[in-house]
Amino acid sequence: MSLSKANRVKSFAKINLALNITSKLSKLHKIESIITFANLHDLIFIKAIKASNHKISFYGKFSNNINKNNTVNKLFKILDDFKLIDNKKFQIKIKKNIPQESGLGGGSMNASNILNFLIKKKIIKVNKKKILTISNLIGSDVILGIKPSSCILMSNNKIKKFTKCPKFHILLVKPNFGCSTKKIYSGVRKFTKPLFNNPKKIMFEPDFLSKQENGLENIAFLKYPRLKKIKIYLENLNNPSFVRMTGSGSVLIAYYQSKRHCELAKVQFKTKFKNYWCNTSKTI
Repeated sequence: MSLSKANRVKSFAKINLALNITSKLSKLHKIESIITFANLHDLIFIKAIKASNHKISFYGKFSNNINKNNTVNKLFKILDDFKLIDNKKFQIKIKKNIPQESGLGGGSMNASNILNFLIKKKIIKVNKKKILTISNLIGSDVILGIKPSSCILMSNNKIKKFTKCPKFHILLVKPNFGCSTKKIYSGVRKFTKPLFNNPKKIMFEPDFLSKQENGLENIAFLKYPRLKKIKIYLENLNNPSFVRMTGSGSVLIAYYQSKRHCELAKVQFKTKFKNYWCNTSKTI
C-alpha cells in the first residue's frame, strides 16, 4: 500500500426494506430484516502515515457532533488491541453524505468498508470467524456491510446474500431531527414470529415487500408524530410501491418503479417541506 497516496472507498447507505423484532436477548433485540443498499454514499480516504497515532477526521454536511467513541475509532482500537496491523498507522478522512441518526447505518458501514479495504489490500489477515468477532465488537449491523449486497438477515443471525434483485428508485426523506437507536428499541413491547427464516429472492419483489412492515415504525411514530404525517404524505405522492421507515429512523423512504415519478415526488416534497433533507437515489 502506498504511503503517499490516499485510497478512496465508497461507503454505501444500508436500507431495511422490512424489519421485524422477533425476541430479546439480555441486552440486544433479535431482529430479522430484508436489506439492500442505496447508491448514496460517504467517501472514505485512507492513507498509511508515519505517525504515533491514527488520524481520523470527518467533514461534509453530516459531520457535526460525531462522537469520539465512533465506529471508526472503535475499529482501529480493536485492530491495535488484536495486533492485526503491525503498529502501522493510518490517516482516515471521511466525507459524510449520509445523515446521522437516520437508520441508514452510515457509521457502521464506514467501519465495514474500512475493514473490507484492509482485508482486500492484505494489510490484515483474518478468517471469517475473526471478521465476525471484530464486527460484533463495533456494532451489531457492521457485519452486513462486509462485501455489501442485498441480503436477508434471519432471526438466528444467519445472513443469506442475493444478487440481481429488483431495483427501486427511491426518495429518502429526513426531518430536522434524528432518532436514537437506543431510545427507539427501548420502546419495543411486542415481538413477531420469524417470517424470513426461509429466505428467497422473491422477498425482494415489490408485491412481497409492500405487504411487510418495519416493526420499529409505530414506536418511532409515537415518539415523533411528525414522522407519521410525513409517511402519509409520501404514500400519496406519485403512487409509490410502498413507503417505509428504514432501521430505527428517522429517514422514511418512498419506493418507486419509475425514475420520473420519483424525481417528481422529490420536487413536490421539497415544495411542502422546505427545511427537510431529501434525496433521490437507486437501490444497488
